[in-house]
Amino acid sequence: MLSIYLGDCDNEIYNPPLYFINQYEDSWLETDLAKRMIRDVDKSEVVGPHLIQSPVLGPISPRELSGGVKTLMLLAFDNSGKIFNATACGDNCAKWILEIAKNKDLTISLHHSMNFGDGEYAIKILNNGVVVHNQEEWLDVVYDFL
Repeated sequence: MLSIYLGDCDNEIYNPPLYFINQYEDSWLETDLAKRMIRDVDKSEVVGPHLIQSPVLGPISPRELSGGVKTLMLLAFDNSGKIFNATACGDNCAKWILEIAKNKDLTISLHHSMNFGDGEYAIKILNNGVVVHNQEEWLDVVYDFL
């Protein structure tokens, strides 16, 4: 299940992209999930664990991936139990956050409202314990805390 703390959260990793640079493992980039997220969000192709082909930047290392993709990879592959600030993620990352949360309990913090789409989902708002099931319910709650 996805749990979200809205606003500042004690002990959150406030800058996941910087944390990623120091913590990621090459094996993460060799997974189908990482390749799909990078292709979808950054429109880039993983050639190998040290080389990604970007249509805008040309050949790049994982260090030059977007903050959103770096955060998504931490959410998917970091098993430390840390809470990551997902504010670097745009709405194009929302479906991936929901997908990751299908396979593991996931807690993030957000400092903005994210559009999780028109579908049904379950997100627990840690600020008040309410579980929201769609974008309308999300919007009814999110602005109370941001």
